[in-house]
Amino acid sequence: MRAIWTGELSFGLVNVPVKVYSAIESHDAKSHQVDSKDGTRIRYKRVREGTDDEVEFAQIANAYESESGEPVVLTKEDIKSMPVERHREIAVTEFVPSEDIDPIQFDRPYYLEPSSKSPKAYILLRQALQETDRLAICTFTLRSRTRLCALRVVGNVMVLQTLLWPDEIRVPEFPALTEDVKIRPQELAMAASLIESMSTDFDPDAYADDYQEQLRQLIEAKAAGGTAFEEASDEARDEDDEVADLLAALRASVQSRKAGTGRRPAAKTDPAARRAVG
Repeated sequence: MRAIWTGELSFGLVNVPVKVYSAIESHDAKSHQVDSKDGTRIRYKRVREGTDDEVEFAQIANAYESESGEPVVLTKEDIKSMPVERHREIAVTEFVPSEDIDPIQFDRPYYLEPSSKSPKAYILLRQALQETDRLAICTFTLRSRTRLCALRVVGNVMVLQTLLWPDEIRVPEFPALTEDVKIRPQELAMAASLIESMSTDFDPDAYADDYQEQLRQLIEAKAAGGTAFEEASDEARDEDDEVADLLAALRASVQSRKAGTGRRPAAKTDPAARRAVG
């Protein structure tokens, strides 16, 4: 892994030198745009408006609008002059109970690696967070944005989880949710029974990205000149269809679970099997 940021994690008067790494990577099949007629690759150029003159990336700046409506051009050097860009610091501002953070606020996770000769301060903070069952709320600047973050422990590493700002989360305004819907006790009891029958410990390895698996099958089959999938029959129902009897549907779902015929997560496909398609 390659560090994307280096600096210090500070809490109180303690400074912990750290490196920041992205904790996630895409497993999507890589592609590029081509002309569908002959497969010639499509490329984009940055050109001056009204001309075909190409502009080098290093010469491109961003224009912002001032309060008076005037365009203001800021170069990369202008941006680097801001104090938040100069201070290489992840500042812990407070410690809060884990349940205070609604999961809807979670954005991207980053691993923190201790970068000093001795990892003692890093390990001390990690163990203190575990012992107190708290999250450290932090702020730091990454890629031209000040990030609000929650610092937590996953295994033996500290993870910096960026959080969405409150004004970035939309308010759900759905008229259907304000309707006075009557739920029968039998329906609620049967729904609870279905939930209980489907309750288990979460195992992410039991799930697979069906789209990417089938996309790779399609790629290999087409490369071999074959066909990946049989033509699907048109059995899709109208999306607006309503279940005629919700209670009956719930009861049937519970019975199918008890009989072992309920839906299970898709098993992961063996890469060797994918290569054999076609």
